[in-house]
Amino acid sequence: MIIDTHTHLDNEKFINDIDEVIKRAEKNGVKKFIIPAADPKDLPKAIKLSEKYDEIYFAVGVHPVDIDKYEEKLLFKHINHPKCVAVGEIGLDYYWVKDEQQRLKQREMFQAQIDIAKEYDKPIIVHVRDATGDTQEIIENNPDIKGVFHCFNAAEQLLRFSDRFYYGIGGVITFKNAKKLVNVFPKIPKEKVVIETDAPYLTPHPFRGKRNEPMYTVYVRDKISELWNLSPEEVEKITTNNAKRLFKL
Repeated sequence: MIIDTHTHLDNEKFINDIDEVIKRAEKNGVKKFIIPAADPKDLPKAIKLSEKYDEIYFAVGVHPVDIDKYEEKLLFKHINHPKCVAVGEIGLDYYWVKDEQQRLKQREMFQAQIDIAKEYDKPIIVHVRDATGDTQEIIENNPDIKGVFHCFNAAEQLLRFSDRFYYGIGGVITFKNAKKLVNVFPKIPKEKVVIETDAPYLTPHPFRGKRNEPMYTVYVRDKISELWNLSPEEVEKITTNNAKRLFKL
């Protein structure tokens, strides 16, 4: 059994064949899916999918690139939904945002959503891009928060939070140019690794360039199997138990 802990099944690229996508994933052993919130306009779709499919869960939150759409009431409205398992994806993205005032606003919104997660005892799903230092500072200032670093960027300084954070590993680890991640990966405690796709993005090798979908988690599993020198079944057991523990599934 595999749990895809980060998959945007509410994305418009799945609008015409979502049933088939889920069937293909389940045929490949993917039994649960978590849809992270990003753009608030897609949240109603994520909620509807979680209510239609027993195996789908969702998170509430606003992606750092979309913070101008942030509405606190949106989080409070859905955070107690029985299928809501986290707050995210939230965090910092300095790759797309160069203006320091906007970066400051990202940091403020990151903290505001962390506060909500703490109030409702939810883990956070953290997006980090070109902002490792500021992310580290904010996590250090919130010692009672837990969660996952989505699409772990191989920044070793984030490993200091492995007592309370997990590390999302997706298709990037299969890329031929992912040498840094491959080298850092063995330093992550096994009990803190979870599998994700970030579908429809970051499709693993050998399918790069095509739409990503949850069934491709088997390629992530197989790469982890190689790096850990464990069987695919053992990798599934470890990462599935990790995801269940983090998200209380």
